[in-house]
This record gives sequence, C-alpha cells and structure tokens, in this order.
Amino acid sequence: MKLLILSIVVSSCSLANTACAQSAWKAQSIPVTTRWTAAVSPQNALPEYPRPQMVRPQWQNLNGLWDYAITAKDAAAPTTYKGKILVPYPLESALSGVKKSLTPEQKLWYSRTIKKPATETATRYLLHFGAVDWQATVYLNGKKIGDHEGGYQAFTIDITAHFKPGDNHLVVGVWDPSDQGNNPRGKQVLQPRGIMYTSTSGIWQTVWLEAVPEKYIDDLKITPAQNSVTVAVSTNNNEHLTTEVVALTGGTPVASAKGKAGEPLLLSIPNAHQWSPDDPFLYDLSIKLYQDGQLLDSVTSYTGIRTISIQKDEKGQERIFLNGIYTYNLGVLDQGFWPDGLYTAPTDEALRFDILAIKSMGFNTIRKHIKIEPARWYYHCDKLGMLVWQDMVTCANESPAARLIFEKENKENLALLHNYPSIVCWVLFNEGWAKFDQERLTEWMKTTDPSRIINGHSGENYDRRAVTNPNDRWKSSDLTDIHDYPGPGIAPAMPGKARVLGEWGGVQVRVLNHQWNGSEGWGYVSVPPAQFAEKYEFMMKHLKIYEEEGLSGSIYTEPFDVEIEENGLMTYDREIIKIPVEKIRAIHSRIIPATSALAADFKIRDMDTTNPDNRYAGLLETYRKGKKDSLFLKDLALMAVRLNDLTNAQLIATDYYKYMKPPFTRSEWIFIFNMTNSVKDKGFEFIRKYKDAANKNMGTRQADQKLMTIIYNDEISPEISSTKLYPDWNNMFTRTKQYGPAGEEIYMRAKTLYHYNNKEWDKFAPCVTQYIGKYAASLSPEELNRYAITVFYRYTDTSLLMTASGWSQLSLKQGERSSLLFTRANLLYKAGRKQEAITIQERALTLAPEADRKNYEAVLAKMKRNEATW
Repeated sequence: MKLLILSIVVSSCSLANTACAQSAWKAQSIPVTTRWTAAVSPQNALPEYPRPQMVRPQWQNLNGLWDYAITAKDAAAPTTYKGKILVPYPLESALSGVKKSLTPEQKLWYSRTIKKPATETATRYLLHFGAVDWQATVYLNGKKIGDHEGGYQAFTIDITAHFKPGDNHLVVGVWDPSDQGNNPRGKQVLQPRGIMYTSTSGIWQTVWLEAVPEKYIDDLKITPAQNSVTVAVSTNNNEHLTTEVVALTGGTPVASAKGKAGEPLLLSIPNAHQWSPDDPFLYDLSIKLYQDGQLLDSVTSYTGIRTISIQKDEKGQERIFLNGIYTYNLGVLDQGFWPDGLYTAPTDEALRFDILAIKSMGFNTIRKHIKIEPARWYYHCDKLGMLVWQDMVTCANESPAARLIFEKENKENLALLHNYPSIVCWVLFNEGWAKFDQERLTEWMKTTDPSRIINGHSGENYDRRAVTNPNDRWKSSDLTDIHDYPGPGIAPAMPGKARVLGEWGGVQVRVLNHQWNGSEGWGYVSVPPAQFAEKYEFMMKHLKIYEEEGLSGSIYTEPFDVEIEENGLMTYDREIIKIPVEKIRAIHSRIIPATSALAADFKIRDMDTTNPDNRYAGLLETYRKGKKDSLFLKDLALMAVRLNDLTNAQLIATDYYKYMKPPFTRSEWIFIFNMTNSVKDKGFEFIRKYKDAANKNMGTRQADQKLMTIIYNDEISPEISSTKLYPDWNNMFTRTKQYGPAGEEIYMRAKTLYHYNNKEWDKFAPCVTQYIGKYAASLSPEELNRYAITVFYRYTDTSLLMTASGWSQLSLKQGERSSLLFTRANLLYKAGRKQEAITIQERALTLAPEADRKNYEAVLAKMKRNEATW
C-alpha cells in the first residue's frame, strides 16, 4: 500500500508567519505556573500523535489558534468572532489565552479554515476530537455534520461528503452546563471551593484529521490473558474483509493470527513476558486489513500481557494478585488538574512527568479520580509501569436524566479505555455521591470487562445512610473499600473481596510562594513543613501494620496540591517535593520494595524544611524600623495571622492597604478576606462598600457570608452565649441593623436557629416563616428541607404545613432528590392533599437509594391506607 501524503495547513496564521501567531495569543496571568508553561506556543500545542493504541503515520494536527466567540445558548453560529483561542486548552485556562468562564446560559464557538489533504489513495476523511466538554455540534462549510454529548470521550466524524478541495470552514459549537446540569463533570464547578475546582469548557484534547481508504480499520479491542492476547479488529465495513494481527518484540514476530474482520483473534504467546510496574514490558502489534489478498489498511498498536485477580494468600487472606503474585497497590489519588491548563497538561512531557514523579516517590498505583485522561496519559502509564484504578466520572445528581447519562458515558468509558494494560480496576461510585443501583451496575461492569477487578463503591464509610445488612455496602464488588482521613484505617474482611483503603492522608503542608491562593489553602489536617516527614513516616508505619493484617491497597490523598487544596506531596506547580525524594522512597520501601532506580530524568527541588515563620520576630523588627514595601507587608501580615499576632497583623495590613486601589484583583480580595475578622478591621468596610465586586471575584454571596460571619461573631454571639436567661433580641436588632442587609439577614438567621436549637416551637414557626419569606433565595436546598421537615413533625396547622410545602418545593429547584421529595410528600399528606402526596412519594421511591427504599415503601403504604406517617 502506498503511503498517504497529507499537506499540513494551519488556519489564520501560517507557520511561516510566527509573529502573527504570537501577537494573536499569550498565556493569561495565574498565581503559579509550571516549568512547561513558557514552552507552550501556537506552533507546538500538544503536537504528539494523540492515539498511541491505533497509530497511522500520516495525520494532520489541528491544534493551534482558532477563532472563538461566546454567545447566548440558543444563538446561531456567529458571523464575527471575538479573538483567538489556543486549542486544545480549555476556555477557562491561562494557556487558552482567554481564561473566561462559560455559564450555562452561554455557548462557546470555535472556527478555523482547513484544507483538504492531497493524497494518492485515500477516499475518506475522518475528523477526530479527543474530548470536548460537554455538548459539541460540528459544522463544515455551513452544514451540520455531527454532534456529540459527553465531556470525556473521544469521537470521530466522517466528513467526506462535505469536504471540498481548497479551503473548508470548520465550526464547533459547545454548550457546557458545568455543575448546573445533568452532565457528569467530576470536580468541575463554576465557583471553585474546597474539594471542587475550576471548570473546563470546550475543546480540551487534541483535534486531528486522517485520510483513510474506502474500507478502513476503525477500532481495536485488545484483551490480554496469562500467555495470550485477544484482538478484535473493527472496520467501517466488515463485508468480505480479513485481518491479520502480529505480535512483535524488537521487530521480531512472536505470534500471529488471521481471521474475519470483526471477529476476535487469539494470539498465543509461549512463555509470555508479563507486564508489571517493576517490568513494564510491552509487545508491539501490527494490524492489517485485506480484501481478496489486497492490503487495504494497516495500523500499529501494542499490548502488555498481564492478569489481575482476587486470590487467597498463604494465610487465607483475600488479596490483590497481579500475574498470579500478591501485589500491594501503594497508590495516590491523582485528580489531573494543572494550574496553567486545568484539565489539559501544558505539554506531553508534563503529562509524563506526573506519572514519573509518582513512580519516583515509590508508588506503584494511581487512582485516577473522577476524570478520564487523554489517551497519552494511559500510554505513559503503560510505558513507565503504573497500575491504574480508573474512576467513572461522578453522576451529576440523582435525577433520572443524570442517571441515564451516567450509564451511557460509563459504557463509552469502558470501551474507550479497554486496551490499556495499566488499568487494573474500575471504580464505579465514590463516597455515596449520587449512588444508585450499585449491585446492578457493578455486575454489568463485571460482565462487560471480566479482565479487571471492580470497586463498586470507594469510601462506603462516607455514605452515612443506614444499611440493614453490612454486606450490602460492597455488593458484588471485588473490594471492600473505606476512606479514613488522615488515617490510615482498614476495611472489613469479607469472603471473596480484598480489603483496601480507597482514600486517606490529606495532610496539608503550606509551601510559601508556591500556593494557588495564599492562606486560603486548606487540608484535612495541617502540619508545619519541618514536621511533615516525621508525620508521614509515622502514618506509613501504621499502614504497614494494616498491610500485615490483610490490607491489599491504599490510596494517599494526594500527589500534588490542587488549587486551594494543599494536601499534595508536591506543590501544584510541580516544583517542590515536600519530603526529599530519597527519604520518601525509603519510607515506601517498607510497604513495597523499591526495585527500580530513581529515574535520571526526574528533576524536582526539595522543600526547605525550616519553617519560614520562625523568622517572624526579626521581620517584625525590620517592619518597625521602617521597611514598608508592598510585597514585604503582604507576606508579613499573613505570617502574623498564622502566628495569631492579630494586633500586629491589622497594623501591617493597614499599611499594605495604602498600596491597594479599587477595583481590587482576586489576589487582593483574598488578602482582604483573610485579614478581616472584626467589624473594626479596615477590610470590613472594603467588603461592605464593594460587596458586588467582592462577590464577583470570590464567588456568589461569598462577601455576604463573610460580612454575616463577622457581624455574628462580634454582635450576636456574645449576647447569645452570655449568662443572661434570655437574649435581648431588640438590642441585637438595633446593633445589627446598622450594617445594612447583611446585618438584617444574619439577625433573622441567628434568631431562627436559636429558636430551632432550643426547641422553642411557639417562637420558631413565625420566625422561620418570616426568615424564609425574605431570604429563601439565599438558603441551600438542605436548609430549606431541614426547616420544612421540622414543620411536618412539630405542627398540625394546615396553613403552616402548606407554607412549609412551598419551602420544600423551592428546595427542589436545583434538582430532584429523593429526600426532598419525601419531605414535600409528607407535608402535603399531613395537610390533606393525599393524592398529590402519594404521587410525589412514588416519585421519591424511584429515586431513593437502596438503604432508604424500605422506609419509603412503608410510608407510601401508610399513605395509601390513609394512616398517619408521623
């Protein structure tokens, strides 16, 4: 077969015109960058071949500068575009050159020109997308040619029918509801906070073009066994076609098989060289497609020969066995976020670095946490030798629509990632988040892919709902899995299941000048830098005891800091390791021996383990002697807060405020928030005066919440906690009213909660009615539900019950949940609206988790028998 010759064409700016490309794009400013940020440009945006499991040598990379625009969600494709965006970096990232959020009311548009490649034999043209988050519609020359729903799965569109010689206009429209829709979206949110991070919208993996024959190979399914591998070759047209698969090592064939296209071919490999983390040996695969003896198409691939199973060790303990050998899975919880690219690593070298770093620290396992990575990430795991536990991307909510999408995407995920030998475990649910039909879905996974073990639910102890039968916690799963922060802990022993610790650790260690948002960072527990190595070694000694008792795997949270979550063994910018690498390798060698030498290309700096706060006294004296430059003042003020020297903190902050002029940047708002703890602090007036700007920078109602917290602590809490028999609410009202809307709201909230906590039901009802009547939009569904269910249990007045049912209805605006429907049904039933109540209770039952169904069924039965449910 003659090689295909493709002409490489770049839209908008030619490769020869470097100045044009550079002037149209620049990375946006962020608090910390990585060593690879500066290496990114429109000429080298992830240039590597994106699909290592099915390679053709001829292809055209469409990454680079595209035009972009943001319109209303329902708007037609724009005729003019706002500027340039660097594909494939997501809209919200610094590397996109845009760094803007996409709201659910908006649509993102991409546009560029592509030319039809010159080929000698190809007759079909395939447009490939690595991933687009979330709903993509593709147009060519003004005609819709395809669409795709799903933020993590690759998809391909045959564009042949609409691909003309010369210039072709390619447009991609994207809608992404982020955390406001039914879409699986992992840790992405519009308002980053805590364990949730900045959202990713639009194209975030490589876009590329292939020219192929009329009949071509379109997919491979590669399944290894102990001494063999089965390969099924799919084509776009299997009629009268045959395939040949050859396994090679060092260019020498070791096994081969021929058969009909679409049918599995078994390649037996005597004395197969098995793949493992200590010896990640891979066989090359050559796949060819024939018709009547004529070669039509060929691709190359690879595989690793390995098995994974649950077996008993010599003591009768169920363990994880790799290739028939007990292998402790010593792992980390890798979330796959980057400061510069968010979901997209800045370069392929950076993508590889993360895996190399984890392996260099002495781990052999990565739990990829509720994110699907680009194909090359799994390729690097295969090449470097890293076991992977792959999470499904969390179901968005408990609605039927979200559940259907979750199941659809799970099916696509298993097919997309099937061929990677490094993936040894599928993780279905995490910590009870929107969990449903666990047993059915776990069994489906086992049937769909018997070549891997299944973790049906990681972190069952975080699912607080009662379970009648403890065995139900891990129904059909191959593992019993708990989470324990900081831990460690050990899951219970159950027949046929290995015991693992699905998450643990979470020790925060701040590394100054390598933080995403300064002192806003958090962790499950916090230790000074100088104490971290000792703390970590102590925890690992306990982990070893649990391993000896039967623990088969553990997943430490986490390898890298992520935005404000500072639980990493390394900083978010991948610059500093918090325990010297040789030290942490030695600690881990007590669990699994460090059989391989430290990689020569692993470069990292050790953290200075001297606590910088120890220099505070000297720095304070320098300040008193007149040093007043802005950066010095900012760092010293934050240091004073950490050391609880609040008086000096305010003095230093006041000096720093002189350098600040509105409108304040997000960094300045973070400083103001962290330095403001009293109504007397200067920052309090900043927040009051510029509240709308603060909310825009810090997140919806964050300024309101900050003001209310301070007002409560200064004006309300002392009165409530005093020795008086009863709080003077009139005096409190006068004192809080002076602070405007925030003071009035916190007064009403405090009064409502006081009556609620003290069971003063005669005062609670009018108070909560007034509070919700005025501030319902500010209350979470959980808070509205708590007040509504309280009315159900405590009152019989029909008017009040109907008012509370209105609160319950408001709680459902953000999405249906069984617990919220349950409350509304009971309120309506008690108020005499029995048929309506039964209908809603039936709906609640369809959404109820397994643990709640018996109770829901019992309540429904009482409603139908006209019996009291309270």
